[in-house]
Amino acid sequence: MGLPQDSRRKKPMTELEVLIPAFNEEQRLEATIRAWADHLETSRIDAVLRVIDNGSSDRTAEIVDQFTRQGVPISVTGCARPGKGAAVARGVLTTTARYVGFADADLATPTETIDAVLAELRTGSQVVIGSRRCGGAEFVSRQPWPRRIGGAGFRMLAKRHAGPVADTQCGFKFFHADAARQVFADVRLAGFAFDLEVVARSYALGLSVVEIPVSWRDEAGSSFRLISDGRKVATELWRLHREVPAAVLTR
Repeated sequence: MGLPQDSRRKKPMTELEVLIPAFNEEQRLEATIRAWADHLETSRIDAVLRVIDNGSSDRTAEIVDQFTRQGVPISVTGCARPGKGAAVARGVLTTTARYVGFADADLATPTETIDAVLAELRTGSQVVIGSRRCGGAEFVSRQPWPRRIGGAGFRMLAKRHAGPVADTQCGFKFFHADAARQVFADVRLAGFAFDLEVVARSYALGLSVVEIPVSWRDEAGSSFRLISDGRKVATELWRLHREVPAAVLTR
């Protein structure tokens, strides 16, 4: 006879889930997973790694499936909807961990940054944003000039949406899972401006948001094109302006 429902032991909740959105990342994904697993194991963080395969046509999913590692569970989840924002939303909305967040597959932000992130989350912050532009941040290597120009233009256009956040676009953001589910339930953008929407909706919900400095290194492999992608970003910004009230964005 089984135990009564309320007396059965429940499996302890994993503390952290790290999502790595990936589109055709077979060349660098194994090194990224290995770096994350090494740090999480060394730091004794109760964590899992999950790669969100965003419709890759290469061996991205196969690499994850073949990766065996003691200590840190590693898995892959498919996402048919294109765009990094869609991949992150897929992971966030299906997490079972206490804290969840995403890091880019290029390791532009060192894995050890997660230690400072967890310190903030454990003391009550609901949204922790890695930043290349707040006090203490460092550019180990800089972006090529087209991306710097595009980034400057984006920051100017996005200023009214970003609130006090200096850097909305760094691919290193973590959340209390309950807060993340609230934010991503309404996120609609999937492209370059999706990070900005996450920040805007976090403030719209009245969540506690904190920026932490990162040591950031530009990595080759970005597909951003100043002219063609710039038009797409402008469209996303206009959509965000229409869907999230300006009075909320400037809180």
